[in-house]
Amino acid sequence: MSTSDGPGPELSSRLGYLLKHARLRLDELYTNALRPYGIDGRELGVLLALAGHEPASQQQAAQRLGIDRTTMVALLDTLQGKGLVSRHPDANDRRRNVVELTDAGRKTLSQAIEASDDAERALLAPLTPQAARHLRTALQTIVTHPDS
Repeated sequence: MSTSDGPGPELSSRLGYLLKHARLRLDELYTNALRPYGIDGRELGVLLALAGHEPASQQQAAQRLGIDRTTMVALLDTLQGKGLVSRHPDANDRRRNVVELTDAGRKTLSQAIEASDDAERALLAPLTPQAARHLRTALQTIVTHPDS
């Protein structure tokens, strides 16, 4: 490989470049891993956000994921069309839609978690187990402390 084939050290040492390309690689691995279950990485995120809590409103789910209301409605429309979530008015507040996983959604989520875990292991395979743990911990710190 000649020096003109890659981005060069000026670019390939930059954090933005590295994070972007690691994310692109993970997206590719997720796409391949989740394809058999008929969902993508964003849809998996919604299913995970819904599964870990009491039935949530569309707004609560959007806040958990840090996405806007319009995007959440589109994702939920897609997941509802696939039979993975259901929406119904809240019994205590008819203005609020409650979103829940269906039985098919819970089954898909279980299978998709295993597949996405395999994708993450593939991404982290070049690292030692300790380095992989450190990377995950460092990224969690950055994400959970944005003002630091």
